[in-house]
Amino acid sequence: MRLTHTKILTSVSLPFSRFGTHDTLNFLQESFAIMKKEMKRPPIRLGILGGGQLGRMSALAAANLGIKTTIYAPEENSPAFDVTQNHIIADYGDKKALKKFAESVDVVSYEFENIPLETVRYLEKFTQVLPRPALLEVSQHRLKEKQFLNDLGIPTARWAAIMEPQDMNEFHTDHKLYESILKTVRFGYDGKGQARLSKTDDCKRIWKKFKQDIMIAEEVIDFKHEISVIIARDIFGKTAIYDPSRNIHTDHILDVSIVPSGLSEAVLKKARNYTQKIADAVDLVGVLAVEFFVTKDDKVLANEIAPRTHNSGHWTIDACTVSQFENHVRCVCGLPVGSAKRHSNAIMKNLIGDAIYSTDQYLNSRDFVVHNYGKSDAKPGRKMGHVTQIFPLSPLSPKLKSR
Repeated sequence: MRLTHTKILTSVSLPFSRFGTHDTLNFLQESFAIMKKEMKRPPIRLGILGGGQLGRMSALAAANLGIKTTIYAPEENSPAFDVTQNHIIADYGDKKALKKFAESVDVVSYEFENIPLETVRYLEKFTQVLPRPALLEVSQHRLKEKQFLNDLGIPTARWAAIMEPQDMNEFHTDHKLYESILKTVRFGYDGKGQARLSKTDDCKRIWKKFKQDIMIAEEVIDFKHEISVIIARDIFGKTAIYDPSRNIHTDHILDVSIVPSGLSEAVLKKARNYTQKIADAVDLVGVLAVEFFVTKDDKVLANEIAPRTHNSGHWTIDACTVSQFENHVRCVCGLPVGSAKRHSNAIMKNLIGDAIYSTDQYLNSRDFVVHNYGKSDAKPGRKMGHVTQIFPLSPLSPKLKSR
């Protein structure tokens, strides 16, 4: 079965206000019976490239929708293997294994943006890959990403392509900068593949350290806050935008995400509008996240695009009607996007390295939800799990409490 841009399932309106609790339950049962008749088709089979925690949580969300998943990853004992029906262990360049994988599913998605573009292009010969590879190509290359954002009229830090050490000196001089950040154009995350340098540093020495033909220099932003916005967009063009989270990093790794962010509505509106503009420009099907800097004078500058579910959105599992993972699965599998409505305020904290061994304090609390990714080796800097503290926006009604 190859998914097409045709409507698979019509949404059912649920006018709760017209019914009491008993009548509402009867109405739901009747509605689901109608939906069941309309859904006489084989279960959707979703393939996921990458076997890390994002793939794991996507597979769990898919299972709740009755969608079968197959995980493709080169690493043995990948965390996602624990929660999926099928998995394939093979290199991303293994065409025989990739063909077998593609032919066993209806649609393929990916859990991180460093999947080789050649892998995705090859899979497209046999099945759909969503989000579309054009978005993946942009997000994999920092120069293309910055140019793409600026072409859409979305502001970023000032930047320049660097092809030799002298270019760094010129970048500092042209923009009257004392320091900047030199980054590889590909790969690198959580602070990897970059160096901060001033105009008095030895650019030649730093350039040689990276052994790259081309890099990108970015001005250092004196930001007040870092925020991110996550959007889900289905095959019908309908979108759901999650409340922006305020993010706190430690040693370049996301530590805490807080929702609501506490920032002004004017700032949040800008960030949401920029994110919507990106999603529409690439005809997104799936989920993407955009990271922003908020400056001291409330300018909103786009930093990075992630064409996938995002660490800063893990709070949505426990605090929203439909999580980022479920919405990603829904969208790439041709189902309608769900509500991004938040029913609780939330603070999400990553469990880095051996912090995973200190979860008893959270397990003994009624306000925390623990997520352990099942990784075997708690290396320093490795994301092993997360906890979410939730603060419900309103208590359950007495009728529902008594049931």
